[in-house]
Amino acid sequence: MKLASLKNGRRDGVLVVVDRKLMTCVKVPRVAETMQQAIENWTTAAPKLKAVYDELNAGKTTGVERFSAARAESPLPRAYQFLDGSVYLSHMRKARKARGAEMPPNFETEPLMYQAVSDGFIGPVDDMPLPTDELGIDMEAEVAVVVDDVPMGTTADQASRHIKLIMLLNDYTLRSLTKTELPKGFGFMQAKPTSAFSPVAVTLDELPQWDGDKLNLQLISSVNGKRIGAPHAGKDMYFTYPQLIAHAARTRKLGAGTIIGAGTVANKDEAAGSSCIAELRANEELEHGKALTSFLKFGDSVHIEMLDEAGQTIFGAIDQKVVKG
Repeated sequence: MKLASLKNGRRDGVLVVVDRKLMTCVKVPRVAETMQQAIENWTTAAPKLKAVYDELNAGKTTGVERFSAARAESPLPRAYQFLDGSVYLSHMRKARKARGAEMPPNFETEPLMYQAVSDGFIGPVDDMPLPTDELGIDMEAEVAVVVDDVPMGTTADQASRHIKLIMLLNDYTLRSLTKTELPKGFGFMQAKPTSAFSPVAVTLDELPQWDGDKLNLQLISSVNGKRIGAPHAGKDMYFTYPQLIAHAARTRKLGAGTIIGAGTVANKDEAAGSSCIAELRANEELEHGKALTSFLKFGDSVHIEMLDEAGQTIFGAIDQKVVKG
């Protein structure tokens, strides 16, 4: 099924079930008022939401409304926890080379992961406000999962059963600040403003391309209407989502609604293009001796989407403009 959160003037929005083609939706207050409530009570909520989803697709539901990305918050407008990894090593190598950093010594034995901003995400088609466009504004197209309650010590073999929803992610990064912030050895702060997610989150049963570890589809990214890449999200992942979950849960439990990203999607084959500007610039430096593509400026737009084999959008598109805040 497909779920979304509509804007209603409250911080957590209102949960709706969305039809398969992302045309209509229906509120489900008797099941859950918000996405967070649904994921916290997933065992009982999911069958009821699935029944509504089936009726909505069959045209048998009352109280149906038109759905549009403009009405939507990110599926979880805020989350108790957002953990983002970096498991596509070709991207990691290029991003680190761009800021003059070496690869960490244990990058092949432990996934790279940090705790990201989660107290407020922007909507999938909302403007992204920033104080200046002189900070190396970059987009990063990713795939993220949402889990239910994960006990401390959960293994990778056990972790897959805790994945309940999948969504797309635009993880904004201010590249100029990473060069000064990360060498301090204390992680991201100013370099990661906030993120945005796809209009809808999708359950695993709706995704035949999900193999239990990863999503086997291309992730398409464009800047100002020009495609910069469509790498395959299931290829060249050094660590899987269950491995990321197990890594995060090694010394603590993960609360229901925790979001886990796998980092900027990237393939070893450069013909697939890029999911962020930093990688695109790194490729240009190798080919031309200098970067030709600028980082995002005010007025620039970003589009991120994933299509099924029939060319239909699965999650809806993240479609945003960078503006002065």
